[in-house]
Amino acid sequence: MFRALLNWIASAVSLLIVANIVPGFMVAGFTAALIAALVIGFINATLGFVIKILTLPLSIITLGVFWFVINAVMLLIASSFVPGFKIAGFMPAFIGAIVLSIVNMILHWLVKEVADDSE
Repeated sequence: MFRALLNWIASAVSLLIVANIVPGFMVAGFTAALIAALVIGFINATLGFVIKILTLPLSIITLGVFWFVINAVMLLIASSFVPGFKIAGFMPAFIGAIVLSIVNMILHWLVKEVADDSE
């Protein structure tokens, strides 16, 4: 439970970091980032999972680059549902998906380290 809470907060912080790096990627505040992180997680776990399975051959051919396109579309979908989370088009979503993946990877690694130390 503690690790899940830390991962959720790390995902929200990742969104805030990406909003400060990528032009056209906007998050109104920490509350909007928390809600957006939940919505993005839900969309990726449902619709994103199905789409990634269906487009697996294309992802293999492009060596996984097509997954960034899928993630960009998932971010655009999430931004249409969450007030205070806006993305101004596909390119900011695509660049945001790449940067978000990198930032998420780093922050979740740090969370894993903290959670492992506390156990």
